[in-house]
Amino acid sequence: MSTTAATVPATSRPAAAAATYRIDPAHASAQFKVRHLMVSNVRGELGEVNGEVTYDAAAPDRARVIARIDATAIDTRNADRDAHLRSADFLDVAHHPAIEFRSTAVRAAGPGALEVAGELTIRGVTRPVTLDVELSDEVRDPWGNVKRGVTATARLDRRAFGLTWNAALETGGVVVGERVDVTIEAELVRE
Repeated sequence: MSTTAATVPATSRPAAAAATYRIDPAHASAQFKVRHLMVSNVRGELGEVNGEVTYDAAAPDRARVIARIDATAIDTRNADRDAHLRSADFLDVAHHPAIEFRSTAVRAAGPGALEVAGELTIRGVTRPVTLDVELSDEVRDPWGNVKRGVTATARLDRRAFGLTWNAALETGGVVVGERVDVTIEAELVRE
């Protein structure tokens, strides 16, 4: 009797290897939301997002993420505010044009969910953060590319990264809130 793939026990088959994906900058965005004047939120978007993800659904703890976001292209739909956010008071993009993230640990957090711990560098200051990540199944686009969708969220204390500029309000409170909610949406293209 000949041995075929159908007769080989599943336990003797090689494990699937981790796949490497690149972040598709044309289908990725990094957005943020921060409290303004203690009464409303200002929303904005950063520039191009690129990077690489290595992921194996059978071993999510071995995943790796490296991402880079262009800080120079920050856009809150207000030119004066954007110029201030690019200045040394905030992101200091003349000296630190990018925001970078490198994962240090990944943990499965339910079906299609991961907790990705890593080091986030903003304005040359690196701090540990954990991203809550939703990861879609793979799909094949009409051109034959294999893709996954990913949404990552985190709440940051901007002061931890040296973003301390503020001004007191006459009625109490401050101009800019301390907490910043971040959302990154991206399509990952399998290499």
